[in-house]
Amino acid sequence: MKRQKIMERGMSWLFALCACMSIVAVVLICVFLFANGIPAMKEIGFVDFLFGTKWAPKNEPASYGILPMIVGSLCVTLGAVIIGVPIGVLTAVYLSRFCPKKLHSILEPLVQLMAGIPSIIYGFFGLVVMVPLARMIPGCTGVSMLTAAVLLGIMILPTVINLSESSINAVPNSYYEGALALGATHERSVFFAVLPAAKSGLLAAVVLGIGRAIGETMAVIMVAGNQAAMPRGIFKGIRTMTANIVLEMGYATGLHREALIATGVVLFIFILLINFAFALIKKRGEKA
Repeated sequence: MKRQKIMERGMSWLFALCACMSIVAVVLICVFLFANGIPAMKEIGFVDFLFGTKWAPKNEPASYGILPMIVGSLCVTLGAVIIGVPIGVLTAVYLSRFCPKKLHSILEPLVQLMAGIPSIIYGFFGLVVMVPLARMIPGCTGVSMLTAAVLLGIMILPTVINLSESSINAVPNSYYEGALALGATHERSVFFAVLPAAKSGLLAAVVLGIGRAIGETMAVIMVAGNQAAMPRGIFKGIRTMTANIVLEMGYATGLHREALIATGVVLFIFILLINFAFALIKKRGEKA
């Protein structure tokens, strides 16, 4: 018994140490980003940096406006959510409540496999398959906002499907049985009794999908066109904040490098705002 207590206490200390290390890592990342990014914003000017429409670090004088990248990131993320979330949630509903067991045993590993595919492979697929298909649309350059949004919509599917299915499965079966007892059909019981009860988990799936989409880099670089200019339509090329950092960090120096780190600060704040909004909506839902 004494040895068991010692083991339990030791493991609890180990888990606490791991948790503290995770917190310290996040704090160090925040310190690095803000310590290097905020001074660059002050030197460039917060308004010029956030709302400037020209990114030309090699010009004289240099311009560091990231508004085109902010708008590009938001547009691509919105497009990915519009495409990926409905498909993902409906797929989760099918897997949880409609899919035969034999078919489920085949489809679920395939969804898990999608989650494990590297983003660069998705990028190759987009470049080789989706870009030529997009060029068949009149006025579309192939590498465009539309192509990037569709590709990101595919990439967030595993996240949305897995979390949504887990949320639906976590709903007590009494919700479904109660709806059936009141005369509802199988479909109505699922969509009007089970899904509303799982809305917290479904919202979490959407938020994580948004985080995956807005933070994706390699796949977007290969299909988005990467023009550092304001988006001119869904059939034209764009550049996202993550792509801007990756494309130029390798050779950036001085204020140029610090401006790229400041772009990371803006991206970080976007993620924080998304998570804060999710927590606020979840809290209101629990009160309701």
